[in-house]
Amino acid sequence: MSKSFANAKSALEGLLFDGMFIAAGGFGLCGIPEHLIEAIREAGTKDLTIASNNCGVDDFGLGFLLKTKQIRKMISSYVGENAEFMRQYLSGELELEFNPQGTLAERMRAGGAGIAGFYTKTGVGTVVAEGKEHKTFNGEVHVLETAIVADLSIVKAWKADTSGNLVFRKTARNFNPPAATCGKICVAEVEEIVPVGALDPDQIHVPGIYIHRLIQGKHEKRIEQRTTRKAA
Repeated sequence: MSKSFANAKSALEGLLFDGMFIAAGGFGLCGIPEHLIEAIREAGTKDLTIASNNCGVDDFGLGFLLKTKQIRKMISSYVGENAEFMRQYLSGELELEFNPQGTLAERMRAGGAGIAGFYTKTGVGTVVAEGKEHKTFNGEVHVLETAIVADLSIVKAWKADTSGNLVFRKTARNFNPPAATCGKICVAEVEEIVPVGALDPDQIHVPGIYIHRLIQGKHEKRIEQRTTRKAA
């Protein structure tokens, strides 16, 4: 059975429902599944809980879903450059669960690996640890963090073969591999789909067993900030 679909809308058919939990790959505007996010916006699916490092910017990526009020809760590391994210959080319109970046990545990885939870020193003594179980190891206090298992994962890769093996390019790898593994279903959008055998097995970042559906598309290359300096 082919994993390739004609477009994002068809790849998400039958997977979306109100109140669902989505894990989204990407970091800011780098490696975000922009076509799948747009298809979710067009579908009008609401009351979403989304685990993603941040929400990018107001007018692109997950920022679209904030603008249309389709997101109920974000599990993120920081608000980033998104003014609407900040406004909704401060006004009480959006629920926000802050996680340190490493903790968030590990929660996703643990979900994909079948690990229910883990203890970490990160966040001990801060609001991040409030209400969570604490335990001492080797004389140091750790806090229990639970795994993330999402209803759906959406990720963006550079290349895939037809069986779903994924290769990411440089920093676009970011949160995509752990996000891909922690979903009950994972849909990936890629820049190129190649035949099985065309990818070097040693270069594959996510095995195709985790990937259920694929789309190929053209992607907009944006950056959040540009820093310049005068020549010496």
